[in-house]
Amino acid sequence: MKGQKRIRDYCVIIGELKPGEKNAITDVKGVKVGHVTLNNGSVKTGVTAILPHEGNLFRDKVIASSHVINGFGKTIGTIQIEELGTIETPIILTNTLSVGLATDALIEYMLKENEDIGFTTGTVNPVVCECNDGYLNDIRGRYVKKEHVFEAIQNADVEFEEGAVGAGTGMSCYGLKGGIGSSSRQIELDNKIYTVGILVLSNFGRKEDLTINGIRIGKMISEKNKVKCNESDKGSIIVILATDIPMTSRQLKRISRRAVIGLNRTGSYMGNGSGEIVISFTTSNRINHYEKEATTDIKMFNENKIDVVFRAVAEATEEAILNSLICADTTEGRDGHIRYSLKEYISLIL
Repeated sequence: MKGQKRIRDYCVIIGELKPGEKNAITDVKGVKVGHVTLNNGSVKTGVTAILPHEGNLFRDKVIASSHVINGFGKTIGTIQIEELGTIETPIILTNTLSVGLATDALIEYMLKENEDIGFTTGTVNPVVCECNDGYLNDIRGRYVKKEHVFEAIQNADVEFEEGAVGAGTGMSCYGLKGGIGSSSRQIELDNKIYTVGILVLSNFGRKEDLTINGIRIGKMISEKNKVKCNESDKGSIIVILATDIPMTSRQLKRISRRAVIGLNRTGSYMGNGSGEIVISFTTSNRINHYEKEATTDIKMFNENKIDVVFRAVAEATEEAILNSLICADTTEGRDGHIRYSLKEYISLIL
C-alpha cells in the first residue's frame, strides 16, 4: 500500500483465492485505517485506528465477535463484544502500557461525538488492543498521548502504510522487524462478490520457525548468520477481521477461529507467552442503538457454503503477516537493540 513493496512483489503468492483491489482490509467498503507513528531514538511506538464504517459507530453498531487463541494479552472491550455481539467504537491498536491511556482517549472521542452517552443513554464499550513493543521501544516512557489516538482516527483512510508504522513501529515478529500488515480475499457467491479483509499487528514467533509457502526461511536465516535461536515464541498478534458478508456474531466467531491456520502456516505454535486475539465484524448487519421495534431483521450466511470463507480467512491472515514483515524496515531501538527486515533475507527463497 502507498507504493510499498509487498510480499507478492517478490513473486510469493499465498493461497488460491483472488485478493481484492488493494489486497487490504480496506477492500471491505467503508473500512478505513489510520496511523500515528512515534519514531525518535529509543521511542519506537504509535497508534493504529481501524474504523469499521464511516458513520456514527455508537448509533449504528456493527455485528461483531472476538476469539481468544491464547489469552496472554490485555485487550479491552472483548467481554461486551462476546455478550452483545456488536462493536460501537473505532478499534485502537497500541503498545501494552498505553492501553489505559488509549482507552481514556477513545472514550473522550466517543463522548465528544455522542452527547447522549452517559446522559440520556448508557455508556460506551471502547475496544483497544495491544502488543508489547518493549524490545525496541522504551515502553516504560509511555509516550503515546491522547492526541495521538485522536489523530490516528482522523487520519483513517482506505490507503495506509504497512510495516514499522503506527502501533507496529516497535513490534518484532519471528525475531525480525514486524508490525502492521494487511491482505484480503474475494469470494463469489450467488453472482455477487464479497470480501474478507485482514489487518494484523504482528509481534510473535521464533526466528527459526518462520515459514513462507512451506519453506523454512527462518532456519536458513539462522544458518546464514551462524546464530542458533534461543528465543521462545512470545509477544502476541492482534488480528482484525472485516467482511461484507452478512453474518451473525456466532458465524463471525467460526470464521475467526480459522485465523489460527494463517498463523500456523507462517510457523507459529502460539507459545505460552504469546497472546493471539482475533476481533471480527461484518459491515452488512447493523444494529441501531435507538431501535424502537421489538424485533429486527438481520441476514444470516448459509453455512453450507462457509468453507470458502474459512479458506479466505486463513489465506488473508497468512499473507497479512508476511506483508507486516516485508514492509517493515530494519530498525534500531532502545539500548541498541536491532530487528532486521525480512527484505534483507527474502532472496534466500527466490
